[in-house]
Amino acid sequence: DDEADATATEACDATNEDSTTIAVDGFDSDKAEAEDDPKDLEMRRHFLEIDSRQYPKEKLAYLVLLWVGLTIIILLKGGKGVESVIGVTCEDAGYYALVAGQFIWTMGFAAFFGIKNVMKTNERLAVNYPFNDMDILWDYKKLQFYSFFTFLAGIIAGLIGVGGGMVLGPLMIAMEVNPRVSTSTTATMVLLTSSSVAVIFVMSGLVPWEYALFFFLVCLCGAYIGKTKIDAYVKRTGMASILIGILATIIALATIGCIVNLFMGLASVNWCLAGFNQFCTVSSGSGSDCAARLLEAHDLFPEAQRMFPF
Repeated sequence: DDEADATATEACDATNEDSTTIAVDGFDSDKAEAEDDPKDLEMRRHFLEIDSRQYPKEKLAYLVLLWVGLTIIILLKGGKGVESVIGVTCEDAGYYALVAGQFIWTMGFAAFFGIKNVMKTNERLAVNYPFNDMDILWDYKKLQFYSFFTFLAGIIAGLIGVGGGMVLGPLMIAMEVNPRVSTSTTATMVLLTSSSVAVIFVMSGLVPWEYALFFFLVCLCGAYIGKTKIDAYVKRTGMASILIGILATIIALATIGCIVNLFMGLASVNWCLAGFNQFCTVSSGSGSDCAARLLEAHDLFPEAQRMFPF
């Protein structure tokens, strides 16, 4: 009997050692043996209930707060052809204070949720939480790495005028995020940034409603088909690669469209590169006329006349 008990004990220990656990840097794997702990089991059930909610109220509240703050700052600062509601221009110190406030507001939310994700991962690892295969196990090293590339993606998106989701979508695919989660995340992000700017256009009367309604209805039909047909097919077959293929096709078509638009724009101005506009042109009135730019270059560099004799 004693030998049988010893054998059973060894088998139980071997089973515990072979139990599947997920570890990250700084996590003690010995603490993951929580399958028989009632408190840890209760915590796992609690975390599962939290993560299974379709409409987490506190997260939606944070999104609304972020959106309201961005909209207020944009209204006060102005931009994209719309004047500030308080009359601030790029010549005023208040303008740059609002720009700094916009950075602090968005970066503050990013840092808050980044740290919160790391803490949430560690809490779940401590109770042997059953993570999905494509869940991101956040730690501070991953947070710094992907935050840098996300920030870089935002700069690129702002410079070339494409949606941030077109840059962040492939990044999240590279992170091995579930494609359905990736598309949902980028859609939410675009909703926040685009709607805050749309409020300014609507309030200033710059919205061409005929075009806006047409493209809205077309986009709505596309979103409905994608959600009801394509998403249902992916759920039924498990072929998430379809979403990746659609994303790759959209990016490829957008790239071709940008190149075509570039050459058409250059052809319309006789292939003249006018250069960059000045950051602040309230009082200078400097335009982007190509001949004027070349005249300025001739004045500064007389040798350039040999290169530009016209």
